[in-house]
Order: sequence, then structure tokens, then C-alpha cells
Amino acid sequence: MPGPPRLSPDPSCPYSRMPWGLGLSPWKTAVILSLLLSSTALSPRSGQTKIPLETVKLWADTFGRDLYDTVTKYSGSLLLQKNLVEAAEEADLNHEFNESLVFDYYNSVLINERDANGKYVELGAEFVLESNAHFSNLMVNTSLSSVQLPTNVYNKDPDILNGVYMSEALNTVFVENFQRDPTLTWQYFGSSTGFFRIYPGIKWTPDENGVITFDCRNRGWYIQAATSPKDIVIVLDMSGSMKGLWMTIAKHTISTILDTLGENDFVNIIAYNDYIHYIEPCFKGILVQANRDNREHFKQLVDDLMVKGVGVVDQALREAFQILKQSQEARQGSLCNQAIMLISDGAVEDYEPVFEEYNWPDRKVRVFTYLIGREVTFADRMKWIACNNKGYYTQISTLADAQENVMEYLHVLSRPMVINHDHDIIWTEAYMDSKLFTSHAQDLRLLTTVAMPVFSKKNETRSHGILLGVVGSDVALRELMKLAPRYKLGVHGYAFLNTNNGYILSHPDLRPLYREGKKLKPKPNYNSVDLSEVEWEDRTETLRTAMINGETGSLSMDVKVPLDKGKRVLFLTNDYFFTDISDTPFSLGVVLSQGHGEYILLGNTSVEEGLHDLLHPDLTLASDWIYCITDIDPDHRKLSQLEAMVRFLTGEDPDLECDEELVQEVLFDAVVTAPMEAYWTALALNSSEDYQRVADRAFLGTRAGLLRSSLFVGSEKISNRKFLTPEDKASMFTMDHFPLWYRQAAEQPAGSFVFNLHSTEEPEGPGEPAVVTASTAVAVTVDKKTAIAAAVGIQMRLDFLHHLFWAATQQCSAGDGLCPQSCRDSDLDCFVIDNNGFILISGRPQETGRFLGEVDGALMTQLLSMGVFSQVTLYDYQAMCKPPNHHHSAARPLVSPIYALLTRTRWLVNELLLFLLQWSTWGSWRVPSGAEAKAVFHHTHKHQRQDVLQPCDTEYPMFMHQRAIQEANGIIECGACQKVFVMHQIPNSNLLLLVTDPTCDCSIFPQILQEATEVKYNASIKCDRMRSQKLRRRPDSCHAFHPEENAQDCGGASETSASRPLLLLPLCAWLLPPQLLR
Repeated sequence: MPGPPRLSPDPSCPYSRMPWGLGLSPWKTAVILSLLLSSTALSPRSGQTKIPLETVKLWADTFGRDLYDTVTKYSGSLLLQKNLVEAAEEADLNHEFNESLVFDYYNSVLINERDANGKYVELGAEFVLESNAHFSNLMVNTSLSSVQLPTNVYNKDPDILNGVYMSEALNTVFVENFQRDPTLTWQYFGSSTGFFRIYPGIKWTPDENGVITFDCRNRGWYIQAATSPKDIVIVLDMSGSMKGLWMTIAKHTISTILDTLGENDFVNIIAYNDYIHYIEPCFKGILVQANRDNREHFKQLVDDLMVKGVGVVDQALREAFQILKQSQEARQGSLCNQAIMLISDGAVEDYEPVFEEYNWPDRKVRVFTYLIGREVTFADRMKWIACNNKGYYTQISTLADAQENVMEYLHVLSRPMVINHDHDIIWTEAYMDSKLFTSHAQDLRLLTTVAMPVFSKKNETRSHGILLGVVGSDVALRELMKLAPRYKLGVHGYAFLNTNNGYILSHPDLRPLYREGKKLKPKPNYNSVDLSEVEWEDRTETLRTAMINGETGSLSMDVKVPLDKGKRVLFLTNDYFFTDISDTPFSLGVVLSQGHGEYILLGNTSVEEGLHDLLHPDLTLASDWIYCITDIDPDHRKLSQLEAMVRFLTGEDPDLECDEELVQEVLFDAVVTAPMEAYWTALALNSSEDYQRVADRAFLGTRAGLLRSSLFVGSEKISNRKFLTPEDKASMFTMDHFPLWYRQAAEQPAGSFVFNLHSTEEPEGPGEPAVVTASTAVAVTVDKKTAIAAAVGIQMRLDFLHHLFWAATQQCSAGDGLCPQSCRDSDLDCFVIDNNGFILISGRPQETGRFLGEVDGALMTQLLSMGVFSQVTLYDYQAMCKPPNHHHSAARPLVSPIYALLTRTRWLVNELLLFLLQWSTWGSWRVPSGAEAKAVFHHTHKHQRQDVLQPCDTEYPMFMHQRAIQEANGIIECGACQKVFVMHQIPNSNLLLLVTDPTCDCSIFPQILQEATEVKYNASIKCDRMRSQKLRRRPDSCHAFHPEENAQDCGGASETSASRPLLLLPLCAWLLPPQLLR
């Protein structure tokens, strides 16, 4: 059996003569741990190259089954189908609509609210709320649900009261479901009339404007469950008659329609006046996926449209039909529902010849018509068009009308599914429901929702296909991915999920948040990050294609993995194993890095011995890993994983379920590493006070997620208090990755330490010294089988390294006398840099932590040309960049103050007029409260502030030392002078010593920076990228038509009557030029 790693002192190494006898303490630690571990046996474990594909496929399949079991359990999808849907449909079947129904319910906004007299307000009775850890410590009521309504929905409308009264039957089912399965999260019912019943009940607080913007019918889970995928062509009238406010309403209507589309839908927009044109010329003749980027792009283009000329409606309709026909023939788009949305202030004819040519008699394309404005002259023709093409007609006369009227088309598209009573289960893409609890300190967690539609089962309305709403439940993806057998995946391994559209559902490199000032915000496109943008080395998209197609298999790929916030990089060869997850639109990938995970240390230890060593106060376990299942029994939820494991081992709690293999590994690791605590303690007790100037702490971590640490100084003297705490996730075992110091050590040569200058997003506090970590992997070899069992290291102060360095550079290799030259001399520049080119030691303290190429461009250029360093380019497809500044006119900044005053005045009057127009007769007479009307204004027409940063693609250079070159020297020609330099590898480390001549001015060489630069695309490439249709897998089900559908239920005229604010129009017309209202 080979012995432990042999580390002999090198006479030429300055560390061989470290003062105080402390220089080798990290090495001693590694040697001791190796000796302890080398006495154990190595057992082969499924690995990267030697493992049969069938074995890893078994891992993936098993994990996939576990995932499916968990998502159905957590989400309650089976309970939803059996209980919630049936209960809601049965309640509706037994309920007769009562126009004069009076019913009090728990309104989420009004509960526990009192008036000036101390009495509960109407719909605001006492509602007991208690903090609940299972629901992110929010104040909830697990006995009852509460009802939320958006601000623009009247809370006593007869439709609302009847729906809320009918859905009271869900309360019992909610509670029974949760009692039967305590792992369930939020359960809810979103009604087609706009109310949202959520369990457990919660209080809802309006935003800073006093508005409740959340409308369940706008959420992706509602829309996906209510309708099948769809192809939509929006046809917009841009003729002169649409000027002013009608165009403003039309634009808002289009924006509302776009908000109802998702990743499984396709869309395009055609505008017409004297001629037809695509508002995005790049999309001419095609349908594009309605992902977030395309929807927002359309919104910006619509906002810039101008009206003029007369309308050629027939040509626009023909073009729309042609797009849909060509898409169908090319097997592009959704291959399901197809519809045309005609938005106009009127139609002078019915365009029957167009429909005869393209749509009759089959009527495969539905036509929805939206009459803009109060004029009813052309209402009959607009309604005729809709009714004769299985669509729906509505009239939109105010901004507040758009939301309710647009939603009607979803109910029409849902008819075939409702009539057929197909309760399809849908799963959404990842999303952050930050709008759900705006008043609570809710973590912006990634969720997926499982949902099902609820139908009316009444025979008399069967042909109408009435959708009652959607039931759903949330699944936190972080909880879901905890099921991945993290300890089996090795140092660099991970698991990930993606959707049928190729978008990431969960991945360690998914970065959904960005920092704006001190605030973290979701990126605009956080839930449409493609797999190819994260696994970007997959140039040919082989991995993506296989996973989209639901295949099971494997492939290998050389990858570059950025670390430490993009400052460092690892070169790895990863093996990818993938399979689909049945009955969901998701695929699972498992990644193992070659050279890690092939073997694992196995050993037996008694429970008594293991428990003794497990209970050391300085021992912790990875808090994100699942050693024991603690979320089923409410009594277990307060237990840490370590506490749960102890209860399991002692038999104190026989109901606990734990991963016995992982628990055995933890016990073994605890026993084997226990002597390290005694060693560290003795080292601290037997050392002089000078020792406290060296290291703050020692630490080690094992593959099982066990972490030990020992302080050499008082806790108040620790240089970096965040290290090894949840505040510094990079230093901890998490669900996504091993600690940074562990990952880097695993890639170092055996017996070699990796030194890292601690980096933090926040500057160190006043007087806090810079900190360096040094870590090494502990590998054990038995019978030519090697396993990395642990990583061990110390946290030391940078000034100690400086002290050692300056002392070492005063020594001579020939003897013990002082050298005639020293790095302290003014005619020498000395640097100690790491293998990525970052400076740890310099004669100028301000250069510490900076990249060498930034400090000395000439030297870095020469090292690159000699091959001492290599440069690689990495890409970031989730970056955020400052948008370019666009000005409509170069002279605009020079306009006079008078012009500026007039502009502001016109803007103010415009806002006032839009506000008054929303106070239509409906708004003034049907909504009882001024506060609610005010909220409608804020919700439907709020100023859209452009974000400071926008999504972009960037590239940035990374530099790596080539280990084969351990020494080098050269001369740099700098014009009038020459610069001499010498480089030498510092043994047993990732550090390099550079000595140069500072007297030669080499400023003719530019700096070499590590800054990221935005990847700019010219118009042609940008268009090609936008038009490209990536491979996707369509949802399994499609409900486009049903022979029993009653197509004559196709809408009617909206309520119209004189509105007093309209009398102000003539008075304000002179202040509202067309370019303001467009």
C-alpha cells in the first residue's frame, strides 16, 4: 500500500526556513489526514469512464422517479385532480346563480382592518394569522383560505359573490389535503371572473401606490392550464381615424394580449394603413416564439407606431391568413390553435370574400375583433366578422376595459377542452412570484407551478364550454433539487433540469438576479435562459437536442468552468447523463467530472464511536443537503440535519427517514477526521503568541459534506468573519457546489496548496487585514485506485505572507549571509502572483488583489507570448449591460427652458386626460370607492421606467499559468530601454515569483484587462438570431376545436354612455398634439 503524500523540504524554497517553525503546519495537517485515511479501503464506485452507461442511467432514472414523486407530492397534483377539481366542479353544479346574493367573505386586503370607530370594516372580519416555517415564516391561517381581487375588480359584483360563495367548498378540501400531506405548499383557485382563493389564508397589502396589481388570470399557470398552445397574428389599424386616445387604447390592448402569451405560443404583429407592414421587418412572413424577449420587443415597437392614411383591412387580413397557413404547412409554430386579433375603430365592410378564400367552411382560424372607442356605427360588422369565424367581439372604450375584454379570447379558446372535459396537468417554466406577496419579506425563490383547469359540468351550458377557473400549487425548485444525490456527484458534479422549450428550470450556473445599487432584482429574462447559454461549450447543441427530444443517453464534453465570480477558470472533461421525466415537460441532466467520483472511501465504524465524534461543537453538515427527510412531520421541520441524524442514529425518533449510505459516510468521516481537532488544539496551545499573527483558523471538508474548523484566535479577532458562514456561500457546501477552496484544491497537483486572496463584494471594514486561504486536496491511493477524500486548509493573514516573503528574499542560495540584492531594493520589482495572474504580494500594497496585466502590461504580454500564461475567452449569456443612449434629435439638449416647460405641461395634461377617461360611467358608477378608481389608474396606465441595465451577451478573457513551465526569464524591448525579468514557480503551491527591472519605462505596452465587453451584433446577424427557431418539443395535448361548440356565443356591445370627463376634450385638444398621443 502506498504511503501518504511525501512532502520533503526544498533547500531553495524560502518556506523551508520559515520562522517560528510554523511554515509547514498546513502541510502537516494534510499529511496527518492522509495517514488517517490511507488505512481505509477503497471500493470502486460508478464513475465517468469506467462505469457502464446502464449504471449511470439507473442513477438518472432513479433520480427522475424521485423528482416526479416529489413534485407530485409537493405540488399535490394527484390531490388536485382527485379533490380540488372535483370539489370545485361539484360545487358549481349544485350552485344556482343568485343576482342579489349577499355574502361576506375574507377579503385578503381587508381582513383585520378597522375603521375610525374601531370596528372591523366590511369584508374585513378578524382573521387569525400565525407565523409558519413551512411557508417561509409568513403570517398565515392554516384553517381557512382568503380571497384576493385585483384593484380593478369590484369586490361585490354578483359574479364575484356567486363565485366566492361557490368556492367556499374548497376550504375543507384545502385543509384535508394539507393534513394528509404536510409537504404541500400553497394551494389555490384562480377564478375566470378574477378572484383568487389561496390556502393557507394570508393578508395582502397593496403596493406603495395603494394598488393590488396581481390578477391570477394574467399568470402563466392560469393561461397555460386554461388554453392549448396558440398561434396569434395581431392586425392593428394605423389609419388616421385611430389618432390620439384611440391609438393609446389600441397599444394598451396589444400589450395586454402579449401578456397572455407564453413560451408555447407564437405571435406576429401586422400594422396597416395605406399599405401593410410588419412592425418588426425582420419577422416578415413568420411567426416567432412568444418568449419574454420577443414580447417586450414587440411592446417597444408598438409604442413607437404613428397613425396616418386610410386602412386596407382586406390586405392585412389576407397577409395574416397567409402567415398562419405557411406556418402550418411548414410544421412551424404551435400546430394547435390559430387566431387573428383585429384591432380597429371600425370596419366599413364584412370582408366576406377574404374569409371564403382562407377560412371557410372549416373555420380553422378564429378571428377576434376589438372595436376601439365609443363609436358603435361599425359595431355590427366587427361582431359579424368574429361570430362567423368562431371568435369573439368586444368593444374597448377606456384603458380600464382592456384587461377584462382581452381575457374573453382565452375563455373562447378553452371551450373545446372544457366541452371534452380534458383535465390536462400543466407545469410552468421557472418563475419568481415576486408579485404574490409584495408586502412580505418573501425570498425571490424560483418556483414551478402545477395546475389544472376547472370546468362547468352543467348540461345546459355544455356547448358553451364555460371555464370556471384553474387550480394550482407551487413547487419550490430549490427544494426539488435537494433530491439530487449531491455526495455521489463528486467535487464538480451537479444536476440540472430544463423545459420542453430548452429553457433552464434549475442549474447551478443560472443567475436569475442582478444587483442594482444595493438591491437585488430579477433579470428581465431570467426564466428564458436557454440550455445552450449555460452549457455554452455545446457548440453543436448535441446535448440540447437530445434532451429536448426526451432521449436517454450520455456524452462527454471538454468545458471551461468559471469560478470566484469569473476571476478563475477550471478546465474539465464532463460526462453528461440525461433522461426525460415522465408525465412532465422536463428533462433531467446529471453531470460528473472525469477524474472525480470514480472511487469513494468506504469504511465501517460503530454508531457509538461515530456519534461521539459527530457531536463536536465545531463540526457542521451541509445545511442544503438532505441527510434526513425533515419536511413531512411538522415536529421535524425545526430540526437541523445534524440534529435529525443524531435522532435517527440513537433511535430516538423511529419515524425519521434518512439516507443510510450517506449517514454511514458521515459517521466514517467524523471518526477519521476527529484527531484533527486534537492536533489543531495542541498546535494552538503549544505555540507562542506570534502564532496568532499567522493563522485565524484551520478547516477541512469531506465529500459527505462534513465540515470541521478550529479557531487559533478569539472570535473577535477573526479577520474574515463571513468565511465558512452562510453569508459567504462560496466557502460552504451548498446544494449547487462544493466550496471554492475544495474545488480549486481538487485540481491542484498532489501535495500542492492553492492560495487564494479573499475577495468580497463589499470592501473590508476599516483596519480589517486582507485574508488568504490555503487549501489542498487529500487523496488516498490503494492498489492504484485514487480517491479525493477531503480538502484541508487554513485561513491566514496576508501580512504574514508578506513577512515571510520579504524575509525569504533577503537570503542567498549559496550561504546564510545576506544577499547583496533584495526585493526591498528600489531597482527591483517583485511580485507573487497566483496561477490566474492576480497579485498577492507587491512592494506597493495598492496593487494587491489586482490583475498583473493591469499593473504591468508589458510583463504580462511577454509571459503570454512565451506561453507561460495562456489566454482563453469565456462567454456570459446572462450578463446585464448599460443600454446605449438614444436621442431623437441632437439639438434636443439645447432647447429653451420655455420649450421644456411646455413639454412638461403637455405631459401633465395628457396624464390628467388619460386619468379622467378611465372614469367612464362604468368606473364612476359601478365602483363605489374613489380609492379603488385611483388604483385602476395606477394599474392600467403607469409610467414604465426603463431599467438602468438590460440583458446582453458579453465575453471576457481569462488567464492560466501553464504548469509545465516552472521557470522563465527574458528581455522586453521597450523602445529606448530594455526590461529584464525572471519568473520561478514557488514549490508546492499555485504561486509564481516574478522579479523585474522597474527602471525601464514600458508604457508603450497597453494594459491587459480582464474586463467583460459586450458582444455587438450587426443588423443582419441580429435579425438571423431573432428569426432562428431553436428546436423545441411541443406539449403533448392540443384542444383546438370541438363539434359541439356553440360559436354563436361570440360577444356583444360593451356598456356605453356619456362620460362627463369627455366634455373636457375640446378644452384640452390644443395642448395635445398628435405626436404626444400618437
